[in-house]
Amino acid sequence: MSRARLLRTWALGLLPLLLIGVAVSVVLVRDKVRDNLGHGGADIRQDRPGPVLLVAGYGGSTNSLAALGTALRAAGRTVQLVPPVGDNTGDLRAQAKVLDRTAQRLIDSGAPSVDVIGYSAGGVVARIWAADLDGAAVARRVITLGSPHHGTEIAQLAAGLLTSACPTACRQLAPGGEVLADLSQTPAGPHWTSIWTAADDLVIPPNSASLTGAVNIELQRVCADSQVKHVALPRDSLTIGLVERALAGPKPSGVPPSADCAALRLAGQS
Repeated sequence: MSRARLLRTWALGLLPLLLIGVAVSVVLVRDKVRDNLGHGGADIRQDRPGPVLLVAGYGGSTNSLAALGTALRAAGRTVQLVPPVGDNTGDLRAQAKVLDRTAQRLIDSGAPSVDVIGYSAGGVVARIWAADLDGAAVARRVITLGSPHHGTEIAQLAAGLLTSACPTACRQLAPGGEVLADLSQTPAGPHWTSIWTAADDLVIPPNSASLTGAVNIELQRVCADSQVKHVALPRDSLTIGLVERALAGPKPSGVPPSADCAALRLAGQS
């Protein structure tokens, strides 16, 4: 075989390997760009808010979210309640899939993004959606209210002593459970805010609601006299005022000073 023919045969044999290498390089570059942009490469415009999705907590009751929904609609926002999955005591990941379908329908209908507010376990559902279902690609803001992001001792106690009375979501909300242990705290893309009360009687310790990478707001740091407990949190006027502030503007502000206490409560009552 001539030298030229030998080189040609060698080159033809090497070509598929080169093409595979190029393809892999393209995929790696694409994924790096997507990661830099935040879960899917979405460039969410902060000055173009879309609909607000409300995610109910453990037990699935939506009554406590009514006042918050009414206040946001009065402020001109489109608000939609994410349908509970039964009584919302099943797998939190199944609830995240319903949130995903609800958000995707709105995006497919032309919404520029969604803002998500998760109450109690609903905040953990929002994190699962953002991290594992690429929700961070379409979320502008994510706000959680009294959410047991690092678990609650109440669930741990129930799982240990009352196994039959502690459904799947209850067990998942125990500290150190597999869902919480492996879950990214604040996936890149949306702006995150976590609001909680030091008087929380169901999320123990209350600062389990704190998230790395979020604006963390304890009610008592803003209004020292606040005695709001877990169940009343989403209908509390201070909470509503803080939520409205976190949703407003091209970028949410940090923890408000105590001097803003009265104004925030007033805003949450209107």
